[in-house]
Amino acid sequence: MLTEMNLNKKTIIITGGNSGLGYACAKNIAKADKNNHVILACRNAAKAKEAVNSLIKETDNSNITSLELDLASLESVRSFVSKFSSSNYPPLYALVCNAGLIMVDKTYYTKDGFESTFGTNHLGHFLLANMLLGKMTDSGRIVFVSSGTHDPAKKTIVATPVYENARLLAYPKEMNQNESMLTVGQRRYSTSKLCNIYCTYELAERIKKQTNKNITVNAFNPGQMPGTGFSRTFPPFMRFITKHINYIAALFLSNVNTANKSGKALAALVINPELKETTGKYFDGTREIKSSELSYNKENRRDLWNTSVELSKLSEKETILNLD
Repeated sequence: MLTEMNLNKKTIIITGGNSGLGYACAKNIAKADKNNHVILACRNAAKAKEAVNSLIKETDNSNITSLELDLASLESVRSFVSKFSSSNYPPLYALVCNAGLIMVDKTYYTKDGFESTFGTNHLGHFLLANMLLGKMTDSGRIVFVSSGTHDPAKKTIVATPVYENARLLAYPKEMNQNESMLTVGQRRYSTSKLCNIYCTYELAERIKKQTNKNITVNAFNPGQMPGTGFSRTFPPFMRFITKHINYIAALFLSNVNTANKSGKALAALVINPELKETTGKYFDGTREIKSSELSYNKENRRDLWNTSVELSKLSEKETILNLD
């Protein structure tokens, strides 16, 4: 199935690839073909270096490196693209927008003053994907890691998303005293995952209409994954639940997965030749399904796109797409 990947060397960038889902995805991609050059784009350079050394041993693929990237800093995103562009890597084939966070203990802000969940999970990836488009091969792939929490119908343990407008996500108003930080933090996360899907659909459509490239853009739901650091800001009891009980549940429930199982599915969206024409879709593991009813709201999509252009200060020189 993967023989078509052997024709040329190619680069795959994975944000947050030093642990959990990103690490498992990197491992499967690196194992699939020694011509696959994997770049772990990570905030912590030391942990990234450890992950690179570990992956090289596990996969017997020496074409694994790391580059520093802090998605909570627009300057860091631009610096990453500059360093990547000036280095002698094989042609860029794929970008996996995997890194993400959830903060439920208090409100955090990025270096640019945006609420951290929105700034990191969406805005940093929005800028990164736009800036890398012109450097991608004509038949490249972009995958945004979303979450089933974006869909209220799934009834996950995480508070359901609320989308009023993107500016309010970047600069949230004061909390309602009747709500806990736990609920607010969860909602910010699920809404950021909804934004990942809006970004997927808008980007896929713009690439198809405005360029001659066959770059596909899809969204991915890895399912619940215990033991990946997702719950590190949760109260102690909830950390225990997600770390231990969910791990046992992974043996019996279809929507609870190990990082390795979901990482293999995520890697398939990048390297499976059967998906080379598939774009603007939402995948639950390797299965294409419908995303939430709210995720098809085109007015929200356009609002998110226009506000993201403004907040990231994305210029016409930095992307091959029209910014209006």
